[in-house]
Amino acid sequence: MREVVVGIGRVRFSRRQGLVATAAGIAGAGVMASATPDAEATGDVNYRVRGLRAPVELIEDRYGVPHLYARNEDDVFLAQGFNAARERLFQIDLWRRRGLGQLAEVLGPDYVEQDRATRLFLYRGDMDVEWARYSEDSQRIATQFTAGINAYLDWLDEHPEQLPAEFGILGYAPARWEPADVVRIRSHGLTRNLTSEVSRAKVACAAGVDADLVRQGLQPDRRTTVPEGFDPCAMPDDVLAVFDLATQEVEFADDKIRTKAVRDPATEGSNNWVISGQRTATGRPVLANDPHRAYSAPSLRYIAHLSTPGLDVIGAGEPALPGISIGHNGTIAFGLTIFPLDQEDLYVYQLDPADRTRYRYQDGWESMAILREQVHVLGEADRTVELAFTRHGPVIRVDEQRNLAYAVRTGWLEPGMSPYFGSVAYMRARNFGEFTESMRNWGAPTENQVYADVAGNIGWVPGGLAPKRLGYDGLLPVPGDGRYEWDGFYSGDDLPRQFNPEEGFIATANQFNLPPEYQDMGLGFEWTNPFRHQRAVEVLSQQRKHTVADSAALQNDQLSIPARRLIALLSNLDSGESDLHRALRLLREWDAVESADSNAAVLFEVWLSKHLGPGFVRAAVPKAAEIIEDADTLVLLGELEKPGRWLPDAAARDQLLLDTLRSAYAEVQELLGRGEQNWKWGQLHHSFFQHPASGAFNEVDRARFDVGPLPRGGSPDTVNQSSYRTSDFRQTNGPSFRMVLDVGDWDSSVAVNTPGQTGNPDDPHYRDLAESWRTGEYFPLAYTRAAVERIAERRMLLLPA
Repeated sequence: MREVVVGIGRVRFSRRQGLVATAAGIAGAGVMASATPDAEATGDVNYRVRGLRAPVELIEDRYGVPHLYARNEDDVFLAQGFNAARERLFQIDLWRRRGLGQLAEVLGPDYVEQDRATRLFLYRGDMDVEWARYSEDSQRIATQFTAGINAYLDWLDEHPEQLPAEFGILGYAPARWEPADVVRIRSHGLTRNLTSEVSRAKVACAAGVDADLVRQGLQPDRRTTVPEGFDPCAMPDDVLAVFDLATQEVEFADDKIRTKAVRDPATEGSNNWVISGQRTATGRPVLANDPHRAYSAPSLRYIAHLSTPGLDVIGAGEPALPGISIGHNGTIAFGLTIFPLDQEDLYVYQLDPADRTRYRYQDGWESMAILREQVHVLGEADRTVELAFTRHGPVIRVDEQRNLAYAVRTGWLEPGMSPYFGSVAYMRARNFGEFTESMRNWGAPTENQVYADVAGNIGWVPGGLAPKRLGYDGLLPVPGDGRYEWDGFYSGDDLPRQFNPEEGFIATANQFNLPPEYQDMGLGFEWTNPFRHQRAVEVLSQQRKHTVADSAALQNDQLSIPARRLIALLSNLDSGESDLHRALRLLREWDAVESADSNAAVLFEVWLSKHLGPGFVRAAVPKAAEIIEDADTLVLLGELEKPGRWLPDAAARDQLLLDTLRSAYAEVQELLGRGEQNWKWGQLHHSFFQHPASGAFNEVDRARFDVGPLPRGGSPDTVNQSSYRTSDFRQTNGPSFRMVLDVGDWDSSVAVNTPGQTGNPDDPHYRDLAESWRTGEYFPLAYTRAAVERIAERRMLLLPA
């Protein structure tokens, strides 16, 4: 180990740990290649960066937000890529390797099947058409961004001691990028409803298709039917095994791959709202956004500021992508949530018994397209994998016993569907017209965009590639013989919009928000339950002098509308049993706020998620009880409040409530003891930010890279969303990034990211925001140069090499 002095900070180099700050100032992870005398005098740190045309100044503020000042757009996107690699190299390298199907070449043969699965869902179409779907300069932006990543890898070649520790632990090196990598990878995105189609088919086989309404209510109301020619009981149990493997993240444990639980699109969403100046204390709009995604360390999102003549944009994006997808550009502000359009279908094919690469289509047989690709495998010879495609999409399962094949038709594989990359167009819009124009071709994920500008306007612009289905609704798998096809797509111009509504605010939370005139288009029927949206509207409609602080408080609101409705049902119930009587009293006296220190919240969530919901399923659709893991809460509440469809009468309803509450109270006693006054929801419910490679680390490294556990309040139905797994009450997803923008007085905006901004566990900014995030605190999102200077912490210069 050697010690050097760089600028005003002292640092020591360690091959394993990277750069470790030993004094305040500019020193930090991955800081400089060399320092000039002038740089040392000013405290600046220099990198020589291949591809830059002019110097770029990088100021990192005390919260870990990088502010990049460049003289031209090419340099600012190159600098963004360089900085993304500097801060998040292992994360983005794993993103790329998993997305392209190149894990086995560095991690061994256990990864071959995942590589094959992922390659089925790569974009393989015309690249000229692909680039054109985003913006006229999208290819140039991706080229500069990836050149920046590669420039940092060049720098690492000369400074191998700075290689992030994960690569040393796992024994491989990061790879160079191609511009097409940014857009060809599709399997990290959020499209839907394939998994739900399969679940519905399994329920239909067991108990009839109507029984599935207990699992997933449909909006608008719809009674679906099993498509002619599809037998739900013929579908293999593992029909989605390949699809799940293609869309799951990667864990490492005991030197072998283990995949995380399958992502559940129903729990991945967001909140956003925008308030007109007529309802704010300042007369300026306020825009708030807190996207909900799976938790990890580092965070999925990264906050950055890109400033160059003609472009001055700040906010969050995914670190492997150029641009900013949630934020503002000094003139307009934008924030997104999922708009749950249906972009997927499962097709079932009758195969030719004499040649299972041929499938029935209309009156004849059609051949699958078969691609053979080489997968490089660490320590072994390359393996050849076969990728089969029908006219509709990749084949994920062949059932040789029944001579059936299953393929996925998905919007992923259409041009312009790279998740979030379309933001390179809208982040430069200057008014509502330009913004809606940039959303016209938006592909994925399907989004509710809320909008505000410095002129005082607010708006809502949904977007997403929505197929036009012919003669079916997309709720169940369909035969692939030509009877069930897509007839093109709706454009953004076909979707609803709002501009300066009379209410003075717009809020979305993935709820069913299609106006009546759009409900017959077949855009989708599976929407997130409305409780978060209802609570946001309840609060916003009562405020006439809304402030940034009010939006921050609402983002952290933990009042449960389902709790409020269920408590009302308990008002006329009682029991002579002492424990059940105490349980009823505890809930009746509760304010329905699911704070981490609430004792009633423990009982309520254990009751709802582990007893009442499953108990309702068993009572309502017993034949499907082994398939439906839990009830749709909106359907459950509707039936409890007005029994008759799924439960015979009010007496049966009351018995269900009492029986399940009794067992829930007993379970909480087993978990937390008999003294209910000492119960706390946060004793069970917790956040834990786990590094994806944590399973491969020793105990010391695991403590460095993982963050938590942190006690957590909230639930899947509170505005401060917190979905959790019932096995141990660990939060699975929720808002890691929050932002509230004061539109026009940009320096009064606030944000937070968790657990921190950087991916280097030895950097102070790796976990420094976790506690602030947990307690609902924010930091200033500095925008003007003067505001940035006031909170500047580290300074770097990126110089042309």
